[in-house]
Amino acid sequence: MTVRTAELLMALMMGLFSIYLMYKSAELPIGWIEEEGPGGGLWPFWLSTIMLISCGGILFNWVRKKGAIATSTKVYIESHVLGDVLAVAIALIITVALFSFIGIYGALPLFLIFYLRFMGKHSWKLTGTLAILIPVVIFYFFEITLKIILPKGITEPLFLPLYKIFF
Repeated sequence: MTVRTAELLMALMMGLFSIYLMYKSAELPIGWIEEEGPGGGLWPFWLSTIMLISCGGILFNWVRKKGAIATSTKVYIESHVLGDVLAVAIALIITVALFSFIGIYGALPLFLIFYLRFMGKHSWKLTGTLAILIPVVIFYFFEITLKIILPKGITEPLFLPLYKIFF
């Protein structure tokens, strides 16, 4: 597959996804609600509209063969890179599957260790630091600041003391 063909397919898929998001967002109010503010569907609807317009611009340039990408005949992805992409995709699927068992704060460090140390060949010091720091930052951002509870699976009892402190 060439870069030109990949651009066409991506613009078409993202355009269809934009239309779907616009449709689903329109189930909620997409305008301004008097004395309340923006409706629940306002931001998703209008951001999806902008994404659809952008896809239209990409298709317009593709048809006119205008721009380096729209005329490129280079191979989109080399076969040796495909293995790495597949490994990361499988790791992400496993990570999401682990959310309900060991929670996001157990699965995310495992993914980061796999990705940083084994895929990226980074040092254990950097890998360990990020595998601990990123989940902690995510916890404080979502659970404490935004009050959005993320799945914890069997690790939930470990978080009860933190909830007593912050809630």
